Amino acid sequence: MKRSLMLFLIVVATVAQGVSAEAQQPTKVARVGYLSGASLSAIRERIEAFRQGLRDLGYVEGKNIVIEYRWAEGKPDRLPDLAAELVRLKVDIIVSAGPAVTPHFKEATKTIPIVMAQDNDPVGNGFVASLARPGGNITGLATLARELSGKQQELLKEIIPKLSRVAVLGSSIEPGNSQTLKEIELAAEALKVKIQYLDIHGREDIEPAFQAARKGRAGAALVLVSTIFNSNRRQVVELAVKSQLPAIFYSAEYVELGGLMAYGPSYTDLYRRVATYVDKILKGVKPAELPVEQPTKFELVINLKTAKQIGLTIPPNVLARADKVIK
Repeated sequence: MKRSLMLFLIVVATVAQGVSAEAQQPTKVARVGYLSGASLSAIRERIEAFRQGLRDLGYVEGKNIVIEYRWAEGKPDRLPDLAAELVRLKVDIIVSAGPAVTPHFKEATKTIPIVMAQDNDPVGNGFVASLARPGGNITGLATLARELSGKQQELLKEIIPKLSRVAVLGSSIEPGNSQTLKEIELAAEALKVKIQYLDIHGREDIEPAFQAARKGRAGAALVLVSTIFNSNRRQVVELAVKSQLPAIFYSAEYVELGGLMAYGPSYTDLYRRVATYVDKILKGVKPAELPVEQPTKFELVINLKTAKQIGLTIPPNVLARADKVIK
């Protein structure tokens, strides 16, 4: 009896020591690389949403996760080197801020999981085989930019019934731009509106583009997704107002700075959801097995102060549909 009790106590002590030793083992710190073509100040709210999403899932920066941030500061030519730098660091996961960033990671690594924070056309851009089955080391979130461009034109037509010409500001160096333009042309034809496309390759092209829109007698402007615009948001907004040109944007962030109107997905919501991808991949799920998600939350934001400034009256039925009105 004494011998059995002694053996039992030895076993209990051994197990307890093992549990104690395991508890004392340092927790593996996950390393996440993040690259944006913009600056931190341009997308601070998105980054905070991403960090909050991680905190909600139990990640504490500096304790069990480290994020290596890199910023191209609106200079697309810096993206290849910054992407290569993060790959050399051998991070566990890479978060790509947008379609202009993802190609550089796709070229730099076939093994490190890549999560797209937002992409205008993941399949058309060649990043995934399909939304349901990505099939490689890339997955993440889509924005439905192509599909939403038609709705944006409809909104412009609603607030300017006699609209006959729209200046579309985009960048041909942005993946997915050409496909979005095709959708815009189809919608324009249905609305009996002519399109004036203005290609932007750098900050120096922004002001001349608005000058060209005025010369072309555009009645409104539609601003497409672009790293260049995102990094120079205030300039774009101010030029639109200065040109007395009603403009619709893809993100509420422009309207907060004084832009007239925006319709598109909630980018803070997308970034919050990026954290769930990071969590699943860190727990062993392969990117190829994680379907690309589409937006679930959309926003129509209108700035009445800007409308008054450019001499435009927003119809009550459009205001009634707005998720947020800035007065």
